[in-house]
Amino acid sequence: MCDRRRIANLQQRVAIVALLGVAACSGPATGPEEQLRAWVKHGHEAALQKDRRALVEMISPAYSDSRGNSRKDIENLFRIYFLRQQRVALLTRVIDIRVFEASAAELILEVGMAGTNDGVLGLSADAYRFEMELENDGGDWLLISARWGEIGRELR
Repeated sequence: MCDRRRIANLQQRVAIVALLGVAACSGPATGPEEQLRAWVKHGHEAALQKDRRALVEMISPAYSDSRGNSRKDIENLFRIYFLRQQRVALLTRVIDIRVFEASAAELILEVGMAGTNDGVLGLSADAYRFEMELENDGGDWLLISARWGEIGRELR
């Protein structure tokens, strides 16, 4: 049971990959909302390439969340997830983007994610809702905190 809970917990945490997932971006990224959409698109592309380093660079060194994760913890989750999944697919819908004085933002996403692996079924799939906080650090948006949970369940 411990392994099952650990795997479920890992899947939830690794869903942070989807935090950086799919979102359409149109035109040059000039305003804060367009920059944030470009940030999400960049994360999506990095996740599809399983480019852990690019994803971690999108997270503030000061990242912390209510689950007790640090940036290093999230990096380790990416490492484990990408080693286990042969292929990653994401389907994301931006629910809301709120920008505060062009230096801080809240981003809400719903994400369906799937991965192929060597497990019994060879496929894992989940759907999550994410509430993220970002800050603009010298022109670059960085993730500073996030809460997430399966769609329809409480966010943690």
